[in-house]
Amino acid sequence: MGDSKRKRGCKPKTPKTLDTVPNPTNDVDLIDNPSSPHHCRRRGRPKKLPNHSDTPLSPSTSRRDGPVSPMALVAMEADPAWENVAARVFPAMDSVVKVFCVHTEPNFSLPWQRKRQYSSSSSGFVIGGRRVLTNAHSVEHYTQVKLKKRGSDTKYLATVLAIGTECDIAMLTVDDDEFWQGMSPLEFGDLPTLQDSVTVVGYPIGGDTISVTSGVVSRIEILSYVHGSTELLGLQIDAAINSGNSGGPAFNDKGKCVGIAFQSLKHEDAENIGYVIPTPVITHFIQDYENNGKYTGFPILGVEWQKMENPDLRTAMGMRPNEKGVRIRRVDPTAPESKVLKPSDVILSFDGVDIANDGTVPFRHGERIAFSYLISQKYSGDNAAIKVLRNSDVFKFDIKLDSHKRLIPAHSKGKPPSYYIIAGFVFTAVSVPYLRSEYGKDYELEAPVKLLDKLVHSMPQSPDEQIVVVSQVLVADINIGYEDIVNTQVLAFNGKPVKNLKSLATMVESYHDEYLKFDLEYDQIVVLCTKTAKAATLDILSTHCIPSSMSDDLKS
Repeated sequence: MGDSKRKRGCKPKTPKTLDTVPNPTNDVDLIDNPSSPHHCRRRGRPKKLPNHSDTPLSPSTSRRDGPVSPMALVAMEADPAWENVAARVFPAMDSVVKVFCVHTEPNFSLPWQRKRQYSSSSSGFVIGGRRVLTNAHSVEHYTQVKLKKRGSDTKYLATVLAIGTECDIAMLTVDDDEFWQGMSPLEFGDLPTLQDSVTVVGYPIGGDTISVTSGVVSRIEILSYVHGSTELLGLQIDAAINSGNSGGPAFNDKGKCVGIAFQSLKHEDAENIGYVIPTPVITHFIQDYENNGKYTGFPILGVEWQKMENPDLRTAMGMRPNEKGVRIRRVDPTAPESKVLKPSDVILSFDGVDIANDGTVPFRHGERIAFSYLISQKYSGDNAAIKVLRNSDVFKFDIKLDSHKRLIPAHSKGKPPSYYIIAGFVFTAVSVPYLRSEYGKDYELEAPVKLLDKLVHSMPQSPDEQIVVVSQVLVADINIGYEDIVNTQVLAFNGKPVKNLKSLATMVESYHDEYLKFDLEYDQIVVLCTKTAKAATLDILSTHCIPSSMSDDLKS
């Protein structure tokens, strides 16, 4: 979670787009990152954790200005302002629970096995319908989830109902009726304004009891959600948020929940900058689940666009002095919008809201926000009215919004990785988790340039298109001379383009001619004797204790 040193090289820039989100900086981190050593159980004596400023105060607790005396605590309790906030927030604190999760992550570099399990703890809170909300990254790749109530010594088994990857929210429930005794669902409040006070409640590191920190809303804008690699509305607050606070509620001064703590900014030039998922995003997730019985995601507009702030550009596009909008650079071929929208169209308005030349729309009094906010308020399958300028003529279209697949997915969404093995060649599909597994969190600097170019700029030509690579070569006599091929894209098999991993596996398995020929990136070719390659595969699988030559999803 600390600030990492940059390696030499240029970080690739991401174009301004609604369906391709700039990869977040290394400074923004999930506030209970499972990779943190605090979440991995080690053998030996437990490491002594330092004191934190957000642990509950007691007469023996030290602060920067010295220990807090009993008289000071009495003065705090006698303060009318403190009593007012406490009376509103403290009853709701009983609805805040501690979440314990055991994770078993897939091993994307060795896709036939999983990594060693580890444990983490985070926070959650009760809502209506016998449900509990927490963060998606708190229960990612879960094997077991348990909840503990405040003041209780019992952990209750929980069931995961839905995981919203893009919005970093997960919904849980508990079957045991005993868990719900004395539990009251929290009420949601309206979106706060700047300088409104907020109180974050949760179970951060530094203690086992509940913790309360307070601050104010310092910014409201479209934020980059680290876990889902998306951009949605978010709140920036100056309350201390630490690892373990993930999933905990943020209350306003009336004791109503106005958000969920989920990530923080760790930088040497910044202090106490935390981020909260606001109520519009939370209610969208809940309503989506209630309408569909599952999480379907946030819709996007499948286009890349550029600003129209240059007056010469606006004149060349045929825009009148009173017209404003953004120019479409490219349209996703797999998106429904591709049937009506074209490159160089100028989007003038979305659902009747005029779009400025910088891509913003009015938000609240004195505020503007990116027009992607309007799209995120919709649900998958909803219609939206778009007005565009094309060749100096204005057109109005009614389009259907949908969530679109990226050529290189940003998240596995809990699914195990796919793989196919022939003659020791391990083929797999590229995803961001795969790149992170191969090259670490600095994959944007370390991964091959051509793969990064496809990650940032390429669009799929069909919904099921994948980037297939030779992940590694398991050395054997059959593949002598090919040992150095690593993470190289497969373009064609025997002259036929490789559309996805399943098509490659199907073509190879059904092929019986003399030679297998793979065309790779950088004009490389791999030629193998068909009969010898298929016979050698069984021995290679046995040598490396691999149960099957392909993943289960490719067998169907």
